Amino acid sequence: MAFYDLSGSEREKLVETIRQSLLAELETGKLKKTISYFSDEDTYIRKSAYLSIGRLYLSHTNLQSKILALLQLLMTEADFKIRQTAINAAGEIGKLDFPVIGHLFDLGLFDAHHSVRNAVIGSMKKMGEKNPTPILTWAKKYLHHADKEIRREICHGIELRGRTHPQDILPLLKELQFDKTARVKNTLVHVLGQIAYKKGCLATVIEHLKSWDNKEVVVQALDEIIDVHDRYKNFSILSQQQAIDYIGKHFDRRNG
Repeated sequence: MAFYDLSGSEREKLVETIRQSLLAELETGKLKKTISYFSDEDTYIRKSAYLSIGRLYLSHTNLQSKILALLQLLMTEADFKIRQTAINAAGEIGKLDFPVIGHLFDLGLFDAHHSVRNAVIGSMKKMGEKNPTPILTWAKKYLHHADKEIRREICHGIELRGRTHPQDILPLLKELQFDKTARVKNTLVHVLGQIAYKKGCLATVIEHLKSWDNKEVVVQALDEIIDVHDRYKNFSILSQQQAIDYIGKHFDRRNG
């Protein structure tokens, strides 16, 4: 039976069973149930497992070294779901202590399976929201990597921090303004749109774009920002027309 086929009380009981099983195997060194939970076909079982690992890391400081060793070991497993769950577990730890798991993200970023790489992006988003400085420092070293997918994933991964603190990621985004790969450029424009529609963010983004030299990308970004204010009109602080008026008043498209 799938996780969400269970009643609320049954789900709570299962989550506690998962936590207790993981705790017991961390203490004994056995991994049978750990492997089973980390590789479960039900994404919510895997989520319960990685959330439990994150909580156990905080609540059982005597087991932290064992947890880190476990995640390192799980990153060598053949099943991509196990590696994906290990990255998500590392992301929970990285919300507070990124340096101890940063090397796992170095591995995950280059994983052969897209699900593991996507877990890196998702974890970057949640870590960047809670613990931005070390995550952005780590991301910066990959901005000009030779692999275009690495550059794209890094660009995408820093997006969530930018929705509340665009000033933190705009300098990193600026370094991608002359990227010649369409997928990277499209992601860059997308992210600029995504970080511009929350309260106080449009002014910050527009002011920063004035310092960019690639006017073609800037114009594409402005068009995306205007479009986002319509697509996300139920969530945008400004209407699309207000965004258009603000851009028209504060940005000269002809001269940048």
